[in-house]
Amino acid sequence: MSKLSIVKVGGNVIENEAVLLPFLQGFANLSGPKILVHGGGKKASLWAERLGIPVQMNAGRRITDTDTLELITGIYAGQVNKSIVATLQGLDCNAIGLSGADGNAIQAIKRPIAAIDFGWVGDVASVNTPFFTQLLDQGLSPVCCALTHDGKGQLLNTNADTIASQLAVALSKQFDVNLYYCFEQLGVLQSLEDLDSLIETIDTKKYKELLDQKIIHQGMLPKMKNAFDALNQGVSKVAIGKPEMISSSIKHTSITL
Repeated sequence: MSKLSIVKVGGNVIENEAVLLPFLQGFANLSGPKILVHGGGKKASLWAERLGIPVQMNAGRRITDTDTLELITGIYAGQVNKSIVATLQGLDCNAIGLSGADGNAIQAIKRPIAAIDFGWVGDVASVNTPFFTQLLDQGLSPVCCALTHDGKGQLLNTNADTIASQLAVALSKQFDVNLYYCFEQLGVLQSLEDLDSLIETIDTKKYKELLDQKIIHQGMLPKMKNAFDALNQGVSKVAIGKPEMISSSIKHTSITL
């Protein structure tokens, strides 16, 4: 099987032009088929503050009311997605921007109300694998934002880490998939106060220890959960670290079973 690189990039990278452009150049230079998944949460929160829309988070996940959904649709699928696609086109990478609704790419189910009402938040139900395979076979590089749909006309906010993981799992039947979670740190840190306290390898046992010690929390929780879900369902490699790791041997955190 040919190698497929699936790269998720976080909001702090997207907001920093000095980091974003070299990252996109590195992505464009990746050999073989590739998919980019992005959030945009930092920019969405900035615009929410400007517009007086409350920002509500729970365990690193955004609670999404109707006003918030309208806002993030414009930010995620519009400004952020199209800016990334335009930049990649300028770097000779034939990118195509997608939400989950485009081409019925990714369907989701609205999260049931339990202890927390997340609003218009969706959990991935299915990935249109033939659609993505067709795009990749044509030499296109999908750029997916953090929006899915329910197949009945409703857009849903869906965690970008989860989208990347579910894409990796779905396409692991056709490709040897490497999944990269790129953000502003070297990887998973033993201490947030010590930026050099990188944990280079995390297996299932180490993951439980870190959870018990409350070293992993908030925004890192979805990444770690999705990393192990992906590995358990056929993905070959999962790495967490700085954007440079996709094109160099810079230290990062490797997730293993």
